[in-house]
Amino acid sequence: MAVTNAPGTALSSSAGLLDRERIIAKPGFNRWLVPPAALAIHLCIGMAYGFSVFWLPLSKALTGAAPASCANLGVIDALFTTECNWRVADLGWIYTLFFVLLGCSAALWGGWLERVGPRRAGFVSACCWCGGILVAAVGVMTHQLWLMWIGAGVIGGVGLGLGYISPVSTLIKWFPDRRGMATGMAIMGFGGGAMIGAPLANLLMGMFKSDAGPGVWQTFVVMALIYFVFMMGGAFGYRIPPAGWRPEGWTAPVAKSSMITHRHVHLRDAHKTPQFWLIWAVLCLNVSAGIGVIGMASPMLQEIFAGSLIGMPDLTFSQLDAGQKAQIAAIAAGFTGLLSLFNIGGRFFWASMSDRIGRKNTYYCFFLLGILLYALAPTLAMLGSKALFVLAFGIILSMYGGGFATVPAYLADIFGTQFVGAIHGRLLTAWSTAGIVGPVVVNYIREAQIASGVAPGPALYTGTMYILAGMLALGLLANALVRPLSDKWFMSDEEVAALQAKTAAANAGPTGSFGIGKGGFDAKAALAWAVVGIPLLWGVWVTLRSTMVLFG
Repeated sequence: MAVTNAPGTALSSSAGLLDRERIIAKPGFNRWLVPPAALAIHLCIGMAYGFSVFWLPLSKALTGAAPASCANLGVIDALFTTECNWRVADLGWIYTLFFVLLGCSAALWGGWLERVGPRRAGFVSACCWCGGILVAAVGVMTHQLWLMWIGAGVIGGVGLGLGYISPVSTLIKWFPDRRGMATGMAIMGFGGGAMIGAPLANLLMGMFKSDAGPGVWQTFVVMALIYFVFMMGGAFGYRIPPAGWRPEGWTAPVAKSSMITHRHVHLRDAHKTPQFWLIWAVLCLNVSAGIGVIGMASPMLQEIFAGSLIGMPDLTFSQLDAGQKAQIAAIAAGFTGLLSLFNIGGRFFWASMSDRIGRKNTYYCFFLLGILLYALAPTLAMLGSKALFVLAFGIILSMYGGGFATVPAYLADIFGTQFVGAIHGRLLTAWSTAGIVGPVVVNYIREAQIASGVAPGPALYTGTMYILAGMLALGLLANALVRPLSDKWFMSDEEVAALQAKTAAANAGPTGSFGIGKGGFDAKAALAWAVVGIPLLWGVWVTLRSTMVLFG
């Protein structure tokens, strides 16, 4: 027995809920329901950016004074001790594991995702991310750091990778007319996850805090359950268009640029091309510079502007007392929150802009403008212009986020859409590399300058800014070298047809809308967007409220 799922498409009655064939869109489906599904997943896994909110409470998880010898424990001993409070540095490895595992899992299982579809990948992502947080909760309850590393870092990191790439290929296929905007909408959610998750975590820890502990494990459990519901809603909201589908009334324009192909490269060949590695370098260098700024944003503002942040411009950072340093730390937290807003807004703005000016030109903007702003930063610091300094770094962070959101469309332009999700997954190893290179370079330079006698202030960061500008110059060169692929890398029409057979709509002709994608922003789509939009707006409001301290 078979049931009809789309014109000319037969669906076995035995197909499971997670099967790719089960999620082929039917006539009447509205494509504007897919971006909220992607956002539901990305807003949850984006909490990876905000996990540092747990470090200080976890470093005081055990009540009473910890033995002095705990500070001298090796990492291996720290993983298994139940007698000492954890060090923030040891907890911070979870953050490193997040992004190393994100890139590795996306690279390893990107091809599997293309075969099984976004729903199954989203389902597994939810189980890994939320299950990993629950394992971490057990680690907190039993005071076993190794369980925290395995649960949140490793299992959760796999969930991050699968969740991050799950919507990429699907959105690009649903919005061939606006590739950049589509991926920008989803990947914007990853940047916004911490804006919702971090204040929510603080609220929950405040509720659960007691003399017995800081309330972290209870917070983990509640957040895991909330995230599981949202991520399952996202996974089951995914639909894929039948092969040959296109928006009604839209025809693929005659390519104005040879940088955009309408053909497809197989996953097995993409990494053999120089274009893949050039775009890998483009992403890695852009992200390395941006991560370097994120990692030092708070101390940089405090050490550069010091007393001027609290109306005492004559005081350097070393001259401030403990109370004054606490005041400027709160102001610097507002600066960090403001940068997160630029990061999120840049993901949508720059990705949408790339639909108009092209992906390569967008990256030219990132690198040329970035080099200028990094080079000017020391001058702005010397001038004491807080507003211009903050604006400069806000634009820098918008381009950091924009780089993430634009690269999937860049890959689709060069390699086609058939395997773009899996190719993007492999490219994310650039992110894993940048997550190590950026902070290491920045921290090493800072420590070296302090060791050489440079006092906290603008001079402490001058060399760093110039080196980050140099990274962007290398990225500019890599982007300039990206060229269209030669014909030998593309699959034949017969090979593409065989791959698309399960989602083909053979009786409807080679292309057509099949009555799918209509509806625009109807009531159902508005409800779906409200489910993800209201939490996001709450996070923006909380961030803006804390940012007001910066200019108060």
